[in-house]
Amino acid sequence: MTKYDVIIIGGGPGGYVAAIRSAKEGKKTALVEKDLLGGTCLNRGCIPSKTLLSHADIVDKLKKAEKRGIETESITFNWGKMHAHKEDVIKTLQNGIKGLMRAGNIDVYSGEGQIFSDKRIQIEDSNQMENIHGDKIIVATGSKPALPPVDGLNDVSYHTTDTIFDLDQIPSSLVIIGGGVIGVELADIFASLNTKVTIVEMSNRLIPTEDAEASELLKKSLKKKNIDIKLNHQLIKVQENSEAKTLVITSKQGEETKIITDELLIAVGRTPNTQAVRNLDIKMNKQFIQVNEYMETNLPDISAVGDVVGNYQLAHVASKEGLIAVNNLTDQRKKIAYNTMPRCVYTSPQVASVGLSEAELKERNVAYKVNKYSFASNGMALASDEKEGFSKVMVDKKYGEILGVIMVGTHVTEMISQPTSYMYLEGTVEELADMVQPHPSLSESLMESANALIDTGVHVS
Repeated sequence: MTKYDVIIIGGGPGGYVAAIRSAKEGKKTALVEKDLLGGTCLNRGCIPSKTLLSHADIVDKLKKAEKRGIETESITFNWGKMHAHKEDVIKTLQNGIKGLMRAGNIDVYSGEGQIFSDKRIQIEDSNQMENIHGDKIIVATGSKPALPPVDGLNDVSYHTTDTIFDLDQIPSSLVIIGGGVIGVELADIFASLNTKVTIVEMSNRLIPTEDAEASELLKKSLKKKNIDIKLNHQLIKVQENSEAKTLVITSKQGEETKIITDELLIAVGRTPNTQAVRNLDIKMNKQFIQVNEYMETNLPDISAVGDVVGNYQLAHVASKEGLIAVNNLTDQRKKIAYNTMPRCVYTSPQVASVGLSEAELKERNVAYKVNKYSFASNGMALASDEKEGFSKVMVDKKYGEILGVIMVGTHVTEMISQPTSYMYLEGTVEELADMVQPHPSLSESLMESANALIDTGVHVS
């Protein structure tokens, strides 16, 4: 049996990053992956969706261009070419990860891994079964799409967020069950391709885990794209014939509505893949593996990272958790800091945030000040005709510590790194106000809010 210093189960953004760091620290490292390196993010999630969202952004800009004197006769869509471009992007990144595995002398095993109490990993694929042993083990097995209990769902064809990009043509109509981050991003993509899109969301607003004002602005923007949004509704029944699918949705008041659609997408969240630890007496946090702030489980020498532990189910969070877990395999002790993890929604307009929301601050009875700055007053936003959106900065009343930032608008998923860095370095609102921002730029909004919060604002009434 081959023995390793570290074995990572799962080759997604948490697992492969942990493997690379482990190898760089001189540890004999193995990575076990039953599917494709890069995990859901690279192969079925973040990368393909952002590739197609970039197409949607081009379409949106072309539609806006006419009033600015740039005229096009018509816009046509070639789904085959779009799909091919997406596959090229994925393939390039896959090859990059494979190259990093080779460079780090990391042994990659293809198959499903099961952990046993003696720290033996049993790897099984369609052809064979073998066993390897790890002194330390990191579980990074990710998640799979959750499916709601809907009458008739098992008898109809439908898509999840793992399969939606396998469509062979652009659908004329699409119903998306779930108005969270993934649901609204996919709605934006297909609406830009002239698909009639309907979002069905159980909550009273879209992206319910984010700022309420951001949610409202995004809803208005999506409605302008002719997306039908049905809040406070859930899918209770679905049927299918040779022509279309018939969905029955119900409101919280019990009123039923029928929707006819070509395609159905279930996007109600994801559940962790915990098969790898089913032979262990491992503590769980509901459906997730329970870990401490060092990413350690209750079992010695076994850590867990990524979607399988819950928290923010985001690729960059998983990668950071993977690095933290490797760091703590030695004598070093480093804690994970979720308060400075940026969160992004890549719709148009984009939504980006870091730290606590206003709702969370109120819930915790934190004394805070807030300033909201509209991009409609920003020179760059006006010049580029991207004035839809705002930035909002929340700071501690007593010490001026930056507690949270929410931004809605174009390019804000890039801009959120600036307030994130201030929060990571424990910067204050005074320092943010004092920093010179380039003019014209959307990031001036951060400077404006910071100055307004300490009563030194210039472009405020």
